Amino acid sequence: MELKQMINVIAGELNITARQTEQTIQLLDEGSTVPFIARYRKEATGILDENQIRGIQERVEYLRQLEQRKEEVIRLIAEQEKLTDDLEKQIRDAARLQQVEDLYRPYKQKRRTRATVAKEKGLEPLAGFILTARKGNVSAEAARFISEEKGVANAEEAIQGACDIIAEQVADHPQVRTWVRDQTMKRGQLTTVKKEDEPSEKKVYEMYYEYTEPVQRMAPHRTLAVNRAEREGILRVKIEIDAQPILEYLERKWIPRESVAADILKATLEDSYKRLIAPAVEREVRNSLTEKAEEQAIHIFAENLRQLLLQPPLSGRTVLGLDPAYRTGCKLAVVDETGKLLDVMVIYPTPPQSKVAEAKAAVKQLIEKHNVDIIAIGNGTASRESEQFVADLLKEMDRDVSYIIVNEAGASVYSASKLAGEEFPDLDVAERSAVSIARRLQDPLAELVKIDPKSIGVGQYQHDVSQGRLSDSLQFVVESAVNYVGVDVNTASPSLLQYVSGVSKQVAKNIVARREELGKFADRSQLKDVPRLGAKTYEQCIGFLRIADGKNPLDHTPIHPESYDRVAALLKRLDITPDDITSSEAKEKLKQVNIEEMAGELEIGVPTLMDIIASLLRPGRDPRDELSKPILKKDVLKIEDLTKGMELQGTVRNVVDFGAFVDIGLKNDGLVHISQLRRQFVKHPLDVVSVGDIITVWVKEVDTAKGRVGLTMLGPDAV
Repeated sequence: MELKQMINVIAGELNITARQTEQTIQLLDEGSTVPFIARYRKEATGILDENQIRGIQERVEYLRQLEQRKEEVIRLIAEQEKLTDDLEKQIRDAARLQQVEDLYRPYKQKRRTRATVAKEKGLEPLAGFILTARKGNVSAEAARFISEEKGVANAEEAIQGACDIIAEQVADHPQVRTWVRDQTMKRGQLTTVKKEDEPSEKKVYEMYYEYTEPVQRMAPHRTLAVNRAEREGILRVKIEIDAQPILEYLERKWIPRESVAADILKATLEDSYKRLIAPAVEREVRNSLTEKAEEQAIHIFAENLRQLLLQPPLSGRTVLGLDPAYRTGCKLAVVDETGKLLDVMVIYPTPPQSKVAEAKAAVKQLIEKHNVDIIAIGNGTASRESEQFVADLLKEMDRDVSYIIVNEAGASVYSASKLAGEEFPDLDVAERSAVSIARRLQDPLAELVKIDPKSIGVGQYQHDVSQGRLSDSLQFVVESAVNYVGVDVNTASPSLLQYVSGVSKQVAKNIVARREELGKFADRSQLKDVPRLGAKTYEQCIGFLRIADGKNPLDHTPIHPESYDRVAALLKRLDITPDDITSSEAKEKLKQVNIEEMAGELEIGVPTLMDIIASLLRPGRDPRDELSKPILKKDVLKIEDLTKGMELQGTVRNVVDFGAFVDIGLKNDGLVHISQLRRQFVKHPLDVVSVGDIITVWVKEVDTAKGRVGLTMLGPDAV
């Protein structure tokens, strides 16, 4: 596929112009990153957003891989001297990899099969006779192929061998495979039956013990659940379909009128379908369902992760992080407003020790000593017992201290990592975890980037999907979030810097090493002196790196240095000095600018000028500050306290295909089923809620025995 054709294909698929597609591909091929293109090349792309640019990037990669595979398949068939002009055209015209593989299947080198054995016995001419003969006698023709030397003892063996050749030929035919696959997708039923008892008393897969659903209606989360149960040996899974219409199709296609071998061909086609086609198509359909389910699961994980990373920071607070536990005690860590570790301690308020009075005295002393504002409690083992302990303790204090339950997913992974060991060599693993819990409340993004995104459990069945594709998607999400917020180059860790557009792990380390050696950066241009941070990297990263108290006020904005001369010209026209850009008078002048007219005068694109003015109006702005702050608490809610219809405030912790899990202060999150999100039809819960949203819910049902709570967002009349 030529570049021009590829551009047109992608433009059509993504509903954008060919020019937008071409410009974006060119920028990507030049080494520009997706965040850089989305932010600083809006004129070139026609204001495509990150997801559209990412879509172009993925499609270009796929189509280029498709072209490589086409060339390889054409070469392999040509080497067998079986390539025709028509076959080559079909391969080159194929739009999907599956089509290419279907066309290649008849020529693919196979392991030794019944058909290959029959071919070695010289039975291909007999197969051709059976397929096409309208007169003659099959048995008489078969007798001609009896050969002791070739191992054909009689006519029946010759006919059977010829039928094996025909069966494989039918099974390998591209049109047959495509038609049967489509029919199986449209009319097939996925069925499951219990194979073994579940080891868990919860019987997670109970609904699938005897289950049937049309293939084309299988929901992604049900596909992944069935796959997991099958892997665990609990379910037997099959795809069932009425074979009669398929056999009739094969007979119409492969049995000529007045065939002398019609009965033999009918039996052969049935064997081909049941022995070769059906099992292969079932695998392909199951793979297709799994691929679709994985795409959905990865999408959900990515969306949830983005929202989690962009949770608003609770800056300017001294935080006490508490990592709950039973036998080994609860680890405490106090960090100041900047995240600097001040103190660590271990207390034993939970069973089996239950040294509550002693623990209270120790925590009170810590709170008074360091003027703690908030206690962040990890949501792991012993979390709710620890919460009760903290709530009781706060009632005994005169200070205004609140607490909050923090999602500690991945904290233990970070604590045991090499990075955590380098950061806190004198702390044990649990103490490091307490520090991480405290810091992720102060700045979720800066702390969560230290953890493998896959370890942050905000999704569905993330361990059951392609880990390579999941990693790629989550890496993109983290990069997108980091560059959306921007990074203070004088305080950021290497873990955070490595996600900045164009910055590698080594360059991130070099930036920190340069900062530690020579002091804070005072000017963005000083980053050009960082080892291995070349001109291209500088271009890609510098707009996302901020200097809060530098020489140039513009260095604290998302404005790229390549536009500084245009900014200077703009300020001169408005009679504003760079030092005065934060004044109310300057902001008023900026608000009055005629964008179209000024863009023409400055010879700059309208989108870029709009971004420049927005940045000048709010220098140093953190976009996360516009989101709802987390709910701080002072007392505990128990499941026994709940009654139907009770109104509660909650925080969305996870969004999945079938609803949203909401933290209302209980040990387990309550579920708002998709049908309870709003009165209108909801295609997917992500269209209504996101991770971190603060929402009002009403209690719909309570199952005290199982610790489950059903919630609704439809109001008290829906209870």
